[in-house]
Amino acid sequence: MTTTAVVVEAVRTPFARLDGALAHLDAQALAALAVREAVARAGVAPGDVDDVLVAHAAGPGGNLARLAALDAGLPASVPGLTLDRQCGGGLDAVTLACRLIAAGAGELYVAVGVDSASTSPLRAEASRDAGAHGRGFFPRRAFSAGGWDDPGMAEAADDLAAARAIPRARQDAYAAASHARASASASGGEFDAEIVPCPGRDGGATVTRDECPRATLDAARCARMPPVVRPGGTVTAANASQIADGAVAVVVAAEGRARALGRGGLAFRDSVTVGVPPPECGLGAVAAARALATRDPRHEARAAHQVAMTEAFAAQVLATADDLQLDPARLNPRGGAIGLGHPWGASGAMQVLRLWRDLAPGHEGLALAAIAGGMGVAAWFAAVTW
Repeated sequence: MTTTAVVVEAVRTPFARLDGALAHLDAQALAALAVREAVARAGVAPGDVDDVLVAHAAGPGGNLARLAALDAGLPASVPGLTLDRQCGGGLDAVTLACRLIAAGAGELYVAVGVDSASTSPLRAEASRDAGAHGRGFFPRRAFSAGGWDDPGMAEAADDLAAARAIPRARQDAYAAASHARASASASGGEFDAEIVPCPGRDGGATVTRDECPRATLDAARCARMPPVVRPGGTVTAANASQIADGAVAVVVAAEGRARALGRGGLAFRDSVTVGVPPPECGLGAVAAARALATRDPRHEARAAHQVAMTEAFAAQVLATADDLQLDPARLNPRGGAIGLGHPWGASGAMQVLRLWRDLAPGHEGLALAAIAGGMGVAAWFAAVTW
């Protein structure tokens, strides 16, 4: 008999623009801040944590989870595992923790998603043209191989918009709504309780609020932005996510431990991660959601009370919503990565945080991410109380 895993706490740092208010904190520091606060708020002893699982997409390598766990003050007996599934990694870190609990491997995990675009290292490889000790710099690692095309995410989104006839105006309207929803939630104090204050640069003011939402960015302003992929294209800086710095930490406990803590939360029901052809990476979430519903028809996307999806590009989200017949009112009602920012490794975990905070008891939610390289992840949760 498997054990039910329950999300009992979720916190995050503010999300800050590239080279913005958190640019002085690297991914290790951001993750440690989030882990320390999540464990404290959950009311568990640091030594009771079975493992720390950290998703990270753009760092220098090494076991970031171990470093962040030690910096967070967890004892040396707590190990750490770092994984990379690009912008789906944070969600996969949470579902991996849930699976480990269901398998009986442990009772208490901290799952983290984090990225610091501002401090990510320059990428370089030996250059034949620069001599034996020269280095040639490049913007990213390949997303795919084996003879597949390897489009960037913006190129793939632009191609998807063209293939699905998703007009520029519709993308801009969605982007403006994301900013409006995020701005309204921020100004209404809806995010205050979930945010871990971060130290300011050089002893400056503590950072407590997101930097990315722009309340004045309406569809008319979005329409002024030039295409970023090709002349006549529809993807722009306005209807794409904002590169950002930030971390999310989620505490997952076995149901018995959650009950002992007196903590209701978000019960894990199932998840699926799938692959799709790399050029169709924007549709990875569709394939994952359909696979999830095939396994259990109760988990059909349309049945979710709320859908939290990583908004890498408006075109990608709109194509997913069309294919899955999602109710727009239930999709990212507090905005998403277009309005809030997209710290790549953190965004999947952010979807779990949103469901944990927003779902009413008895309601069920779906977390989705489409992933670079042609993958997708879907996870189903139910809000529970004891």
